[in-house]
Amino acid sequence: MRLAKVVGQVVATVRSDGLGMDKLVMVRFVDQAGAEEPAVAVAVDKLGAGEGEWVLTVAGSSARMTVDGGGQAPVDLSVIGIVDEVTSEQATWFQKHS
Repeated sequence: MRLAKVVGQVVATVRSDGLGMDKLVMVRFVDQAGAEEPAVAVAVDKLGAGEGEWVLTVAGSSARMTVDGGGQAPVDLSVIGIVDEVTSEQATWFQKHS
């Protein structure tokens, strides 16, 4: 699992049959200091995360298991949780409602 921040949405109405019509979001991974990495990735999001929210993501075969299709969907990144808070060593990196 990796932490990421939702930075946008991708709309693609014409898709591969195995992909379904789940929401697609653009994310930037967050490093151990809470800073966003520069690269952007696209993830399937069945949870409805909004722009600016931090999310938990999984990649590879774990990502394929989160969408319909019995693990055969052409997906390699999925949102599996919307983060409320991240803390480490008595410090708070992120709070959803702050």
